Amino acid sequence: MTSLRFDAAKETDAKRLATLRVNAMRPSLEAVGRFNQERARRRFLDSFVPADTTLVLSGKQLLGFFAVQDKGDHLYLDHLYIAPDQQGGGIGSLILHCVLRDAAKRDLPVRLMVLKDSPANAFYRQHGFEVTGQEAFDTLYQWVPPK
Repeated sequence: MTSLRFDAAKETDAKRLATLRVNAMRPSLEAVGRFNQERARRRFLDSFVPADTTLVLSGKQLLGFFAVQDKGDHLYLDHLYIAPDQQGGGIGSLILHCVLRDAAKRDLPVRLMVLKDSPANAFYRQHGFEVTGQEAFDTLYQWVPPK
């Protein structure tokens, strides 16, 4: 695997992160007939919090990013996106292991939401997440630290 670096996001990263998100989500959104590039960009930009967001880089190349919100009684993994040409190489698993390790140290569960029928559902189930609910277009998951 490529040498990775995690950097804190800045407000000026918003547009390139929105583009990466749209590119990463496009196949899943198209599969359920919900792809709208402008809506996908706007949805991200309207809720972007640089303080919660971490860039995943190799040199100057942006490979992906993730955003974790501390909700007090749990951590919420709001975003975890890997550039399409970097998917399948273990970067997402590495990121998720870091997030879960931090949650376990804090004895907090991790919650997240995934688009129904997205390949991400299998990814999160493989990493120990369990379904906690369903919404119109999304599946809700939770991971609980082992005791």
